[in-house]
Amino acid sequence: MNTADALPLAGRTAIVTGAASGMGAATARLLAARGARVALLARRAERLVDLADEIEKDGGVALAVPTDVTSTESVAAAAALIRDDFGPVDLVVNAAGTMLPNPIDDGRADEWTRMIDTNVTGVLRLTKEFTPDLLAAADAGRAADLVNISSIGAHVTFPNYAVYGATKAALTQLSANLRTEFGPRNVRVTNIEPGLTDTELGSHIDNAELSGQLDQMFDLIGPLTAEEIAEVVAFAVAQPRHVNLRQIIVLPTRQA
Repeated sequence: MNTADALPLAGRTAIVTGAASGMGAATARLLAARGARVALLARRAERLVDLADEIEKDGGVALAVPTDVTSTESVAAAAALIRDDFGPVDLVVNAAGTMLPNPIDDGRADEWTRMIDTNVTGVLRLTKEFTPDLLAAADAGRAADLVNISSIGAHVTFPNYAVYGATKAALTQLSANLRTEFGPRNVRVTNIEPGLTDTELGSHIDNAELSGQLDQMFDLIGPLTAEEIAEVVAFAVAQPRHVNLRQIIVLPTRQA
């Protein structure tokens, strides 16, 4: 096996949001293992430092950058730090997200705001901040990727998940529209929609009945792992730069 096969992402500089756990952490590990320098973005600084140490011990290069994607100022500060340490970015993975299901008539406006600001506006903040980097990489003839982690909830309805599903539908539609703007300028946009996946999202549910229903789905269907979603991300961004895997739905075999 030659170096290009072993390290298909060598020379690339990646940002992964939501890197403190779940799909974000798994994706950051795998991108680093395949040669990319990876900036780790999330709110939980201690977890980011631990993950960066783990990646470095395994021979990779990582930078812990505590960031709140719901804050424009925090995202701008993170971008400045990343450029100072790593230089321009050519791969952005928006994996930060939150899932807070409850009946609409509960009126949980705090949860609605949190999901919209993280799952949709947070993606917009990151995309806006790093668009110049992605365009510059593409103009220089290099691969440039924007990867958004949406959800099968963008298409499949689940009772009491209305706002979460709406945010993911918005993200899927945002990805499609961004592709019309970025594709002609040689920046790839990939939208990934996982089905039932074992991450921390379920632990954030404060409704015992809904939490129990999710546990039953895990038992009945058997979830994907965060590492399996990371493999999909890494595969998509390692394609030749003229190949865009634009929309990928990944489900457990038993999930219809």
